[in-house]
Amino acid sequence: MKTTTVLVVEDDNSIRNLIGTTLKSHDYQYLMTSDGKNAILEASTHNPDVMFLDLGLPDIDGVQIIHKIRSWSNMPIIVISARSDDDDKLAALDAGADDYLTKPFSIVELLARLRVVERHLSNQSLPTNNNSIFINGPLKVDYAAGCALINNEELHLTPIEFKLLTLLSKNVGRVLTHNYITQKIWGTNSDNDIASLRVFMATLRKKLESKKGSPQFIQTHIGVGYRMLKVD
Repeated sequence: MKTTTVLVVEDDNSIRNLIGTTLKSHDYQYLMTSDGKNAILEASTHNPDVMFLDLGLPDIDGVQIIHKIRSWSNMPIIVISARSDDDDKLAALDAGADDYLTKPFSIVELLARLRVVERHLSNQSLPTNNNSIFINGPLKVDYAAGCALINNEELHLTPIEFKLLTLLSKNVGRVLTHNYITQKIWGTNSDNDIASLRVFMATLRKKLESKKGSPQFIQTHIGVGYRMLKVD
């Protein structure tokens, strides 16, 4: 059985059971609850590795739960919600969620999101390597350490944001198509992935360019994809 333990927070019985069955069939350990109060209790008591979180819970809104958990834990949180507007996604990501999957979703998408988080958790334990550093103007990306800095100040990136930054920086100057990026990040090419990519690219760009005088690093090619610009 895999060592990763997933906390599933979902009030819809059919979806909760589907996720539980999927995790069980792929040898994951998991816990399940249907409300926010117990979600916080389970997270603090059992210290799971990952949380799948529905936003529309009966007692506490999912965004509030993210805020509460982020006050004491960096556990990866993957939101699974019927709220598909970009503003809802941004609110969850700004609160500290690591990824966002819109209902209805496929099992392939669900497992792809989980694998991304697992790889990030695994990379955090790897030793650093001085040859794995990318520098572009004030931006420094340490691939081995899993961190990025602007003017030597660390950026707080989610696993998806860091993976996007890594992919773009390793292809600096090259236009990467939407399909290429979603395949590399999530291993799938659904409409949900492309919608999520747009949101994550917005949050990544916001963090990269939040400092006064920061240059534009990411260029959008409408209808095609994105490119990291070389900064002098």
